[in-house]
Amino acid sequence: MKITAAQIAEVLQGDVLGDENVSVSTLAKIEEGKPGSITFLANPKYTSFIYDTKSSIVIVNKTFVAEHPISATLIKVDDAYKSFSKILEYYNQVKLMKSGIEQPSVISEGVTYGEDLYLGSFCYVGKNTTIGENVKIYPNSFIGDNVIIGDNTILFAGSRIYSESIIGKNCIIHSGTIIGSDGFGFAPAEDGSYSKVPQIGNVIIEDDVEIGACTTIDRATLGSTIIHKGVKLDNQIQIAHNVEIGEHTVIASQTGVAGSTKIGKYCIIGGQVGIVGHITIGNNVKIQAQTGVGKSLKDGETVQGSPALGYNDFAKSYVHFKNLPKIVNEFNELKKTIK
Repeated sequence: MKITAAQIAEVLQGDVLGDENVSVSTLAKIEEGKPGSITFLANPKYTSFIYDTKSSIVIVNKTFVAEHPISATLIKVDDAYKSFSKILEYYNQVKLMKSGIEQPSVISEGVTYGEDLYLGSFCYVGKNTTIGENVKIYPNSFIGDNVIIGDNTILFAGSRIYSESIIGKNCIIHSGTIIGSDGFGFAPAEDGSYSKVPQIGNVIIEDDVEIGACTTIDRATLGSTIIHKGVKLDNQIQIAHNVEIGEHTVIASQTGVAGSTKIGKYCIIGGQVGIVGHITIGNNVKIQAQTGVGKSLKDGETVQGSPALGYNDFAKSYVHFKNLPKIVNEFNELKKTIK
C-alpha cells in the first residue's frame, strides 16, 4: 500500500514541507531509511541522520529547524514520536484489513458469522460456532464446536481454539496459542498409575485481551477458566484449569500459574514466575521475574525470590547473600580469636 505525504499529513494533522505528492509504502529507522520509506525524528541524538537519510518522508516536531539541506519531505507535527506511533497503528490496521473466505477451508453446519470475516486457507470452523463482525482468522487455524468469537478479534496463523471456548471483542490471539485444552487432571490409583479426570468446563476470555504466541490456557475441570477484560499475556505462558486473572493484569513470558489460583486486577507479573495452585493474589501486586509464589499475597504487595519474600526484604538479604563467603571467613577468624 502506498500513501502520499499529503494523506499522511491529513491523518496526523501536520504540515508538509517539501513534495506533498511523494509516496511511501514502508516504515524505517531514520539511520536505515530507504527511498519509499517513512521515518521520524524525535530524539535530538539522532538529528545528524536527518541530513543523510534516504527515507522519502520524515516526521519531525514543529520546533525542528534544519541547519543543512534535507532531501526528504518533512511533515511537521506537535509530537513526532506520538505521530509516528499513530502511523504504525494505521499501517498495522491497513495491513490486517483482509476479508473473504479462502479455500480450502471448512465451515461446519450451524456456523454463523458477521460481515467482513477473513478466514484464511486451511482453517476449520466447528459446528454451531458464532463469529462476530470484522473477525480475522489467519491460515491453519482450528476453531472447535460451539465457540463464540466477538467482533474485531484477530486469530493469527495456527491458533487452536477448543470447543465451548468464549472469546470477547477486540482480542488478539497470536500464532501457536492454544485455548481450551484439557486441564492437568489425573487421579492416582492404588497401583501407582493415574486415571484421567474429565475436563468438562471451558475458557472465557473477555474483551480487549491480547495473548502472545504459544501460550496455553486450559479449560476448567468444572465451570470456567476466566481471563478478564484488558489482560495482556506474553508468549509461552501456561494458565492451568480454573485459574482466574483479573482485569488489566499483565504477565511476562514463561510464567506458569497452577490450577484454581485467583489473580487480582492490575497486577504486574515478571517472566519465569511460578505460582502454585489454589491461592489468591490480590490487586495491584507486583511479582519480580523468576519468583516462586507459594502462598496467597495481599493487595499491593511486591515480592521476589523463591520462595517469595517481600521485595525490600529480598533486596536486603541478597546483599548479605553475595557476601556470604566473606562473612563466613570473618566469622571463622573471629571464632579463632575468641578461642
